[in-house]
Amino acid sequence: MLVTLEGLDGSGKTTVWEALRDARSDAVFTREPTDSWYGEAVSRSIADPDADPLAELFLYTADHADHLSRVVRPALDEDRLVISDRYSDSRYAYQGAALEGVVDRPMEYVREVHAPFTRPPDLTIYLDVDPETGAERSGATNKFEQASYLESVRENYERLLEAEPERFVRIDATRPPGAVFERVEDVLG
Repeated sequence: MLVTLEGLDGSGKTTVWEALRDARSDAVFTREPTDSWYGEAVSRSIADPDADPLAELFLYTADHADHLSRVVRPALDEDRLVISDRYSDSRYAYQGAALEGVVDRPMEYVREVHAPFTRPPDLTIYLDVDPETGAERSGATNKFEQASYLESVRENYERLLEAEPERFVRIDATRPPGAVFERVEDVLG
């Protein structure tokens, strides 16, 4: 089973992911961007306020493809539980927002790029915070952590949740971290 943690920057995804690592030692824990050289290229791009958004999409896409072949698919083939801090929905939401005005129907474009090769999650836990809270918690240190940008990202996440309500579970991430983690554990069973 592939479980993904999604939400705006500052929503607590990594905090939940780290707590789950302590609670579920039998699972495979991973994240995107990865720690591969593809992921390092993504990180360099994030740090560059002038990075071309279309080029950036393909860096993320390359990282995702490598992640699938190196980590996700082999673990799933062994019937392991895989828990990923961010996955393809982050790209749909974030790069979909970044590509506004660059391509027609940007979120759909990003999804179409991924469709031939990605492995959809079985369950996605969406940690929900408003853009201002997300920006404040994350420190607004890069172009993706600004409240105005996060507003567009949140709209894209809302579209994803509406399109696949059976896959997504929304959790109020404005609650204390312990309460959020408890709710995630309830969802995972």
